[in-house]
Amino acid sequence: MGPKEEVVLWTPYNDSAEVAANAEHENRRMRYKFIQSKVLDKNEVFLPLYDEVSKFSEERYEAMKPLVLEQEIPTIQDHIDQGKFTYEELVLFYLHRIYKYELPNNTTLNTVIALNPNVLEEARNLDENKEVHHPIYGMPILLKDNIGTAEMKTTAGAIALKENQTDDAFIVRRLKQNGALILGKVNLSEWANFLCGGCPNGQSAIGGQTLNPYGRRIFDTGGSSAGSGTSTAANYAVGAVGTETSGSILSPSSQNSVVGLKPTIGLLSRTGIVPISSTLDTPGPMTKSVTDNAILLDAMLGKDDNDPKSVSAEPGILSAWMNPEPLKEIRLGVMTNLLERDSIYAANVQILREAGAQIIEFEPEHIPLEGFTTLLNLDMKQDLPAYLRTQVKNKEAVQVESVEDVVTFNKLDSLIRIPYGQARFDGILVDSTTAEQFEKIKQDLKISGRTFFKTMEEEQLDAVLSINNYHAGYAAVAEFPALAIPMGYKPDGEPKSLTFIGKPFSEAHLLRIGKAFEDLTKARKIPEAYQD
Repeated sequence: MGPKEEVVLWTPYNDSAEVAANAEHENRRMRYKFIQSKVLDKNEVFLPLYDEVSKFSEERYEAMKPLVLEQEIPTIQDHIDQGKFTYEELVLFYLHRIYKYELPNNTTLNTVIALNPNVLEEARNLDENKEVHHPIYGMPILLKDNIGTAEMKTTAGAIALKENQTDDAFIVRRLKQNGALILGKVNLSEWANFLCGGCPNGQSAIGGQTLNPYGRRIFDTGGSSAGSGTSTAANYAVGAVGTETSGSILSPSSQNSVVGLKPTIGLLSRTGIVPISSTLDTPGPMTKSVTDNAILLDAMLGKDDNDPKSVSAEPGILSAWMNPEPLKEIRLGVMTNLLERDSIYAANVQILREAGAQIIEFEPEHIPLEGFTTLLNLDMKQDLPAYLRTQVKNKEAVQVESVEDVVTFNKLDSLIRIPYGQARFDGILVDSTTAEQFEKIKQDLKISGRTFFKTMEEEQLDAVLSINNYHAGYAAVAEFPALAIPMGYKPDGEPKSLTFIGKPFSEAHLLRIGKAFEDLTKARKIPEAYQD
């Protein structure tokens, strides 16, 4: 083989036919203006590891497939302990899948936008040192590209941050300390969906338009952690880390039939993550099973002195998957309006009822979340400059210091930088809410969120059952954790999730309930087009 620069793994294509095919899509947010990134050269992403990946044979991949594909972390670890494959081979297995599906333009999900150039060397080091370790040890993990990593740029999907070099975010340091392998970065809705109003989920100027493996250009990816959901669903890694302000883990987890947990604010550190709102932001795990979710969550825990909301780890999370809750002892709140209008929800509630769970039906009160956008506006106006000031290491290459700077930067080439506009950023600049009004909005929203879930206290419920991200806003402002678990598919094949919303810092309990539900239903199916 000649020098690397002579190898061409990927060739750009004309996406106009695909864009035209979606012009009348029933979901207006899926009427795309572009699919292929106009700035990302996939050769730059995939060439550095190509030599090693190309030596991983198809025969070895096929032999490993039943041992790895859709398997849970403890099973994979058992196979490694038994000598069936190594951590290095596990990384090569996932890289093989990524190269196989992400390089051809007819199968790409536009989800993997950076790879860790050191990941195979790191895996080999782990193979040489197999002492007692956390279950996440040696497991390849993908990160949403608003989470800081030393080895790769952290862009939030924005051209303004294209060269942004940072240290590892606190949760990434924790993952590495526990032996996780950071495989790469995945696409997201640009600026975590706080850029344009009504634009497609899963699109960014850097990464292009992320697509759903259950139906490319047919089903919405959900957002903003679109890459975390699509890559996990397609088995590109053991799991991924997403972030949520309101719905950004729950939505793509549900749309891609994976398990996603939005933790209580403060359970996981936010330091080193491109922010929207220091009031509501949190990272969280997105995995193919509740077991893996508990393991990935535990591997990120730790009190961060630089995050004022950070708390010490909650006990019981790591072992939650081993101790599913007896459903006969569980009280679950069920919304009558959802029972009446959603047959998949109703069927799963009936399954839980027949398994012995106590079902308490209630009609949720209509409570407007007044000032929600204002809360995000004022937080981002303060939090983004603080991030740029404290986290960006190469300030000469990142020429923005404020929201206003980003707006101005984007206008210089709006076709490439903001093809769907930047209405939400414009809204931040014109918001004239005072500091005093802002504090009252925050307090009122928290009260509204907790009032919406007052049945939880009144009926001593273990959780309230929702669908997808339907009540993510209420859970966000109440600072309640929420766990989305696949519950089935619509007749056309679009995934749907049952979402368990619990009391603050009840993650271990939610995961144990979730494990019992998952064991009962086993609803998740691998996307048909990504089984090989």
